[in-house]
Amino acid sequence: MGMPSISITFTELASTAIARGEKGIIALILKDTVPAENPIVCASEQDIPATLSADNKEQIALALKGYVNAPKRVIAYVEAKEAKNYDKALKYFKTVKFDYLVVPTVETDGQATSIVSYVKAEREANKMIKAVLPNQIADFEGIINFATPSLFVDGKEYTTEKYCSRIAGIIAGTPASISATYAPLPEVTDCTRLTKTEADNAVNAGKFIVWYDGEKVKTGRAVNSLTTTTDSKGVQFQKIKIVDVLDMISTDIRMTAEDNYIGKYANTYGNKGLLIAAIGNYFDGLIRENVLSKASIDIDIDANRAYLKGKGIDVDSMADNEIKSADTGSFVFLKCKLSILDAIEDIVLPITI
Repeated sequence: MGMPSISITFTELASTAIARGEKGIIALILKDTVPAENPIVCASEQDIPATLSADNKEQIALALKGYVNAPKRVIAYVEAKEAKNYDKALKYFKTVKFDYLVVPTVETDGQATSIVSYVKAEREANKMIKAVLPNQIADFEGIINFATPSLFVDGKEYTTEKYCSRIAGIIAGTPASISATYAPLPEVTDCTRLTKTEADNAVNAGKFIVWYDGEKVKTGRAVNSLTTTTDSKGVQFQKIKIVDVLDMISTDIRMTAEDNYIGKYANTYGNKGLLIAAIGNYFDGLIRENVLSKASIDIDIDANRAYLKGKGIDVDSMADNEIKSADTGSFVFLKCKLSILDAIEDIVLPITI
């Protein structure tokens, strides 16, 4: 029969959640001399061990810079220099909570597609992680395709691959109420320059870029690599902010339900009401914090009806209230509608003289 489970399906109009989850943990896979204590957990630059190479120290420091906030922490797993893949690190991270995965050698090692596959598999298993990868056209909301060829800091040039840690830190440090669009990179003095048309084309192709606006370097529109939209995954799913909120809600309800509801309550109509009230209170909090604009949740009568019909019960003779309060075994069928607040990113101002 397998483990009890909650199946949470997100579309642009449906989602469920209970308690806000912890946000902003970066998983970093490095290649170096493997330390005695592996992985390395860093909440600030003071936690970076002196035994790492200068390049790897810098990668952790870049990730910790953040944006409005610093990331909560960086978990760096060190693979041996001669390792041909990242299997040990990826196996470790399967059982660790994090939000964004970065591998500063992934393009050099030719392992980007394996990371894409890993992220897809984890998200399908309801672990809502993302990865920041260089020049990876994945067409998938879980992959952020950083695609600026060169960045310069005080005359030092960084490749796309070597600045993914910084981009992950910016995204991880962005509160849920705003987006990472036009986040400044004050340390970057220049980058590969794009015309307005080139920058627009890059964004439309699912590329996360940084650009020089004539005075400073800042991020472009905060999009992921998804370019093929469907009825269930529309244009909203192309935005990092929207996907982050959906992932937060998914993780929150799953963790809270597993810890506090599954196996601990009889599946009565009253206890279903308690669960609905808890989710509703969570949504109310997100509305107050300007993450959601509106939300509603209730028992899914159609799903209850289908379940009862599958059990051979004559649902045609039952009123909606009877179907709503009926015994549904170990299943709780809920439906939700919500609207996620986007950030201000487009201003239209015609000027008449």
